[in-house]
This record gives sequence, structure tokens and C-alpha cells, in this order.
Amino acid sequence: MNIDEFVESSLGTWRSQRSAHHMAFHHFEEVTSEIEISLLEHGDERVIKLCKTNKVDPHLATSPFFMKWEGESDWDEDEVLAGSTVLVPVPDLDNPSKGRLLREQGYAETVPAIGYYHLIEDGSFVLTTQYERASAEEKIWFATPNLRLRVSLIKTGDGKGVTTASFSSEIRALNLD
Repeated sequence: MNIDEFVESSLGTWRSQRSAHHMAFHHFEEVTSEIEISLLEHGDERVIKLCKTNKVDPHLATSPFFMKWEGESDWDEDEVLAGSTVLVPVPDLDNPSKGRLLREQGYAETVPAIGYYHLIEDGSFVLTTQYERASAEEKIWFATPNLRLRVSLIKTGDGKGVTTASFSSEIRALNLD
């Protein structure tokens, strides 16, 4: 699987169930959410802006996409977890199974981020992102075309300790018209 095939397989609306262990707080959290992933045009102004901000030639980008989510946590039942971000894959010219993922908003910290991805032989997408105070490692794979699984680790800034570990199962909403 290449990055274009991975993004294509990820498009649509997903219902997500995430279980997270927050080590620092000795807390277990359950989050249910809806995630919508849609393809963006290469000429979309948000894609161009994100590329230029990161000093990347927009012509090197492939399969840019937009992701938005809204969910609820059992940790704070009054809080609605919601957000959105533009994501732009930039494959490595020498090895198309690796590359950078430009993001308007990061996962571990809500700041712009550049992650480094690679696709492994089984089609899994592995992403590592270094932030100012933490790092995130994420692996996403498809059990079936409509069932995505995701594991994430948030590590301390030096990468030696894990602060959060989570597992998500995501089921694509099917249009049965």
C-alpha cells in the first residue's frame, strides 16, 4: 500500500471508540467520536498555505485531506471534544513508502506539526511526531475495508517515558441507499 491508497482507504465518516490510559493521572478514559475524512484539491488554499509555511513545494504533496472530529469522553462528560485539521502527505522522493505528514494541528499538542511516516509491508501506516514537550507514535491499519484500528503512544519530550497509551477501533459509516 502507498500513501495515496492509504488516504483513499481512509476517506469517509468513521465512528470511533477509543480507550486511553493516562499514566500520569492513573486514569482510564473512554472516548466515542465521529471522524470525517475528506480529500482536498491540491490547489486548495489551505494546502498551499500549509506547504508554504513548512517550506515545502506544493507540487511534492500527494492526497491532501481534511479531518474533523467530534466526540465525548467519560472523563469530563460536559466537554465536547471537537476539532479539525488539514493534513498533507509529502512522500520521500527516494522511497515512496516514507515521507512527511504536514499538519495544521498536531495530536499531542494543538500546534502545527510535521510527522514522519512510513508504510510497512502489511499496509500499516506508522507516524512519529516530535513536539516541543512530547512525542507521539501512532500506528493505523485496516482489519477490513470498513474497520480501522489505531494505537497511539504519547511520550515524554525525551522519549523515555509514556504518558498516554490508547487503542481505537473505527468503523466506517456505510451509506445503504
